[in-house]
Amino acid sequence: MGTQYSVDVCKQLEKRFVAAGVHRSLRVTRHEAGTELVYHVRSVPGRDSANVRLRIERFVGGGFAGQVYQVKIVHVEGGRLDGLEAGGIYAMKILIPPSGFSCLFRNLLYWIGFQGPFQLQVNPVAARAGALWQKLIRQGARVKFGDERAVVDIYGTFVDERLGSCGELSEWVEGRTWRLEVDDRLDLLGQWRRGKAVDEEKLGSAEYRAKRKFMREFVDLLHEMGAHEFARQYEWSTCKSQPNCLKRWGMEQDPAAGLTAVDFRAGLTLLPFLPMSPGDVKLILQGIARGSLVQFDRGSLSRLERFVQAHGGEFAEMGEVLEELKQAERTYRASIPDITHNHVRLLYSRRLWGTIFASAVTGWQVKNLVEQRYAERFKRSRILTFLFFLIGCIPLLGNVLRRAWGRADWRRHYAGILTSPRYLVQAFRARVAEKSIQWYRAGRMEAERALRLADQPWRFIGHWPFSILPAGLHRFLTDARFAREKLAYLLVRPVRLYFNAQMREQWLREMLAEGKKKHMLSEDDAQTIVSQLGEPFIQKYLKSLAVHVCTLPVTQVVSVAVAAYYYFTHPQTPQAERAVAVAGILALFQVVPISPGSLTRGLYVLYLVIRERNFRDYNIAVFLGFFKYVGYLAFPIQMTYRYPALARFMAAHWATEAVHIVPVFGERGALMEHWVFCLFYNWPLTIRGRMRRREQMRAPLRPRYWHVAVCALAAAAVFAGVGHHYCTRVGQLPGLREFWWLVLTVPLLGGALVTLGAGGARLVRRIVAAALAGVLAAVFATGFSALIAHGAGVMDAHWVARGVWRVFIFTILSVVGAVLAELTLTEPKTVDR
Repeated sequence: MGTQYSVDVCKQLEKRFVAAGVHRSLRVTRHEAGTELVYHVRSVPGRDSANVRLRIERFVGGGFAGQVYQVKIVHVEGGRLDGLEAGGIYAMKILIPPSGFSCLFRNLLYWIGFQGPFQLQVNPVAARAGALWQKLIRQGARVKFGDERAVVDIYGTFVDERLGSCGELSEWVEGRTWRLEVDDRLDLLGQWRRGKAVDEEKLGSAEYRAKRKFMREFVDLLHEMGAHEFARQYEWSTCKSQPNCLKRWGMEQDPAAGLTAVDFRAGLTLLPFLPMSPGDVKLILQGIARGSLVQFDRGSLSRLERFVQAHGGEFAEMGEVLEELKQAERTYRASIPDITHNHVRLLYSRRLWGTIFASAVTGWQVKNLVEQRYAERFKRSRILTFLFFLIGCIPLLGNVLRRAWGRADWRRHYAGILTSPRYLVQAFRARVAEKSIQWYRAGRMEAERALRLADQPWRFIGHWPFSILPAGLHRFLTDARFAREKLAYLLVRPVRLYFNAQMREQWLREMLAEGKKKHMLSEDDAQTIVSQLGEPFIQKYLKSLAVHVCTLPVTQVVSVAVAAYYYFTHPQTPQAERAVAVAGILALFQVVPISPGSLTRGLYVLYLVIRERNFRDYNIAVFLGFFKYVGYLAFPIQMTYRYPALARFMAAHWATEAVHIVPVFGERGALMEHWVFCLFYNWPLTIRGRMRRREQMRAPLRPRYWHVAVCALAAAAVFAGVGHHYCTRVGQLPGLREFWWLVLTVPLLGGALVTLGAGGARLVRRIVAAALAGVLAAVFATGFSALIAHGAGVMDAHWVARGVWRVFIFTILSVVGAVLAELTLTEPKTVDR
């Protein structure tokens, strides 16, 4: 849901707005929990309507398509609406984003594509057409899946006059996205995705596979019914469609049971030159093939009719819905210029332009830009309508002039600002109170500061320049207490976690509570984990996790220090070149696989192995710990077989929380979340299982080590040959930097060859053999260099230092080469005993 805040504080700020005594009403961007609203709702399908009083239970979330609430109907009066009953819990969607930026970006793309305002928000006919499509698709799901509950039901549409948008009431689905399943055979899952035959008994990720199959079949259904552009909401390859399909609670026994399509309102227009996901390229080409250059929510009514006729029995009672949809579609598609579809009709059709003008006036009414009497005038005069449209195109002043023309309250408000200094002060106080609500809700300030800002509006001037920054940074720079708490959380808390066992336990309990709240953890798993908290190994792993947290800022601190050192020690270098070098240094530290932070973490794990003389309990963490990013999950993965419930939760918590900062694609339940979980959790398990099976296959073989010296000599010979050639040409021995690419590749290749040729040797001995090969290669290379220098009569005063560096670098890279070789080997073909 986002930042937590108090509804009572928002109401206090609203009272301060009212107390300012301005003529205009408060701008509302979203509704608060507990608010009661009354809407005139029209049923879907049919012409029945009634006034529905409902109460907001909670705000669920919002995106480009709109904002979603859980609501409870208090009373229905003036008629009866099928599916809507007093006391029932429903989903309400208002088709305007809660974020101003999201609304602006969405509307801009729509305007480029269709040359008009976002119709689902401002045109009740467009909103109704989408609802009717959904009703028919629900019936189609009954044909395809044998159960219409595979598509969420929709009951009515309405206009929210406070938010200035159309909305809809639909079935509330108690469900979840997907469980992040433990799967140690990702290789088989990859084969299944590619359509290859696999052993079903060994295949994991049951929910993932069931959801993928359901969404693929649902997309096929939508295309069969002619709902081509609705199918974009469920195209797997867009990587962001997965949250649109929920699994109903109570269907846990069958991975395929209870899957439900819940979202049929697109948020962003798909332009042919602006694909916004990997799958959009394919969709753009498919749209062009259908003659649809710009895509949003257009369907084929002729294809829909053929589908209905082919399944007449199931659609026997849907004739009224289809006829109403045809009429709504005609009006909706004629409400905007849409040059890619209307093209030449725009040059001669008076009816088309009449519908465009009438729909524009309706949209201004929905958005509260004009009162009823002005709307009537505009409907009678196209000249006034066109003039009102042109005024809105004036940058910055457009909406101001429109409100002054179309609404008496705003006209009095602007007149008061221009003619009365006292009213100007009142208007400023009201605006500050209004802005305080938005900033407080976004987490830019705490409650006390927001109330103080509303009471002392002059403080607004100091905050306003920071409002362009992200909410967290705005608060960090303007709230000293918040800044201290954040710094203490980042720098002091990890150290305290390392030394304080009780604090570590509380840390884990807080994560468990959050995991249960977000449905990442079952009640049984939570109880299992709590019962294990006192075990020594749990405390050891938690302590190691605290060390991992301590290493989080190490890489950033080192990268900044190195960049600063370069900047200040090269004053003669041009400013632009220094800036580029600093940016390159900072970027390099972010992409290298082994960083100062990961090196610190890996050395700590290695220290534990040596101190405790215990490789078995650290056999995964000791390798993964050295790698950037994935190393943070070294200990959760290490715990898998001793504490599977805790390991599964910790990996899911750490990996998915990190990915949720990514806009759109990082949404909870989207494909990126699953991909990151598999990368950080299931892939290491797959590698571990593969290595165990390979170890069993190698068990009958005899260990082999004679090739260690051969690989070392071969590597040294390469450097000797290069050194001799360089010395002959230049007259001195090369340093490590002159042939850095050989320094990197030869030890890596040597380490890989050592482990590949080690026969039946155990993994730890393979690693030791690779390290020994690196040491010998460095010693031999240094010896060859000394001989070359002596033969050429070259004095090399730094050969000892260069030799020490070779030993250090070659040893590390040889071990890395051996580890990478073991990680990348394919599944063994046979396993002996």
